[in-house]
Amino acid sequence: MKRVELFEFEDFNWLPNVVRRSITNLIIIFHKIMGTKEVLAILLSKIRDSHHFEQIVDLGSGSGGPMPEVVEELNKGIDKPVSLVLSDLHPNQKIVEAVNNHKHPYLRYHENAINAVDMVNAPQGLKTMIASFHHMNPSVAKKILQSAEKNNLPILIYEVAKNNIPLLVWLLFLPISLTILVLMSLVMTFWVRPLTLSQVLFTYIIPIIPMVYAWDGQASLMRTYTFDDIKQLLGDTDSTHYTWTIEDATKANGKKLGYYISGVPNNAV
Repeated sequence: MKRVELFEFEDFNWLPNVVRRSITNLIIIFHKIMGTKEVLAILLSKIRDSHHFEQIVDLGSGSGGPMPEVVEELNKGIDKPVSLVLSDLHPNQKIVEAVNNHKHPYLRYHENAINAVDMVNAPQGLKTMIASFHHMNPSVAKKILQSAEKNNLPILIYEVAKNNIPLLVWLLFLPISLTILVLMSLVMTFWVRPLTLSQVLFTYIIPIIPMVYAWDGQASLMRTYTFDDIKQLLGDTDSTHYTWTIEDATKANGKKLGYYISGVPNNAV
C-alpha cells in the first residue's frame, strides 16, 4: 500500500479549538479557490440520476467543510431541495448549536456521535465523506467500505488530492512545499469570514495556524489512498447487489480535480 500513516495535528483532541476552527476556515477558502463545490455538485447530480435521494448525511463533517455550499449549488437545478445533515464521531457542541440555531430550512447538525464504521445507525440518505477518508487507517477505512456495501447504502467519498508523488520526492521537496503552504495560509486568511482576532493573532503574530495548516496539508497528501490502495481495501468483491466506482473527478470543463469513490446499490432507482 502506497499510503503512509503520518499524523495530522487535527487528529489530536488536545489541539485548541481556536486553532482547529481557524484551520477549517482556511480549508473552506481552499475548496472555494479549487472549485470543489462545482465538482461535488456534478458528482451528486450523477448519483441522484441513478439513486434518488432527498437527504445527504455527511460523515466526519467537523466544522462543516464545503458541503453546505455544495448542497446549495445542487439545489439550484432541482425542483425539490435536498437537505443536508452534518455529523461527526466527536461533534463539537458549539458548532452543533451554531448550525442548528441558524434554523436553515435544509441544514442541520446531528447532535449525537455518528461512527462511519456503523453507518447503518446514521440518519437515512446518501452518505458522503469529503476530504476525510484519508484520516482513517486501513483497518477503519476497510470497515467503512464494508459497512456501506453490507447494508446496501449509497455513499460518495471524495478526496481533493491524489497521492501520485513518490515518497522520496515528497521528502526532498518537503521544505519548499511547507513554505508554499505557509505563504498560502497568510494570503487566504484575508478572505476568511468572519475573521476573528484570534485567527489574526495566531496567524501573523504567533504563526501557529500557518505551521499546522502547512504540515497537515502535506501529511494528508501522503495519507491519501491511491486507486490501487482502495482496490486492496475492497478486496475481490464480486457483489451482484452493489457497484463500486473509483474515478478521477472533473469540473464541467473537463479539468481533473481529485478523485471519488462511489458505492451504489444495483437496485437503486
